[in-house]
Amino acid sequence: MRPSAFTVWRLAASVVAVLGAPFVGRVMAQDMHSPAAAPTCGATPAAPPADLAGWRNATRLASAADPAGLAMATIAPGAAEVLTLQPAAKVRLAAPTGARAPAADAAGFSGMVRLKITEAGSYRVALSSPAWIDLVAGGTAVAATGHGHGPACTGIRKIVTFTLQPGDHVLQVVNSREPSVAVLVAPSA
Repeated sequence: MRPSAFTVWRLAASVVAVLGAPFVGRVMAQDMHSPAAAPTCGATPAAPPADLAGWRNATRLASAADPAGLAMATIAPGAAEVLTLQPAAKVRLAAPTGARAPAADAAGFSGMVRLKITEAGSYRVALSSPAWIDLVAGGTAVAATGHGHGPACTGIRKIVTFTLQPGDHVLQVVNSREPSVAVLVAPSA
């Protein structure tokens, strides 16, 4: 007795599904975890959105390597700064960081600046390169309420959002691979 064409087709489909599943699963997993293709950007950075307009007017500022140096390293909301960071091994942070410790052989950079907030609200911290961001108030890290990528082709790599109360805060930039990083703190739009 000969099997029907439908039975042969079902058997073949089952064999393909069983034998091909590991391959298909690996391909799908790679696609889910691979970074999205970076957009093609022109030689001139794109204009950031209006609430991050200060990004284009960054000035230079040396970051503090310890809490005592914060008096000389202050930033204001809406004003972008290119922070000169310190070798991470020489930095004594104002509060423990939530950053994963770098590998022992990693040469990273860190630094801190003081930030004075006059109005309670949601603030976004934009950075030009990958690094960990902590905002500290009263010796305690403030929990982030959101994070994401910056607008394409603006030079803003990441944005982390915090809900802040009026007062002095410490912005800690930790584990940067670059010795300087542009930063802007701006009220959320």
